[in-house]
Amino acid sequence: MPLIDISIAEGRSAEQVRALMAGVHQVAESTVDAAPENITVIVREVPREQWSRNNQTIRERESATEDAAIPNTPADAHDAEN
Repeated sequence: MPLIDISIAEGRSAEQVRALMAGVHQVAESTVDAAPENITVIVREVPREQWSRNNQTIRERESATEDAAIPNTPADAHDAEN
């Protein structure tokens, strides 16, 4: 009786989560020869502020990436030249 517990960062649509569950269920059924009625899949969506790797939350990494992607404004470019 496989119990498959998946933790993912929040932000996926209900359809994406359902597709994940269906795909994992199918793989469990085919790889460990489990009867469909004996397979349990749990998906836990974790808030991005509560998931950390290398002492940085997902939200912090996303913010840093967004900040780095913002191009210099003309004033910033002028300041850099002087």
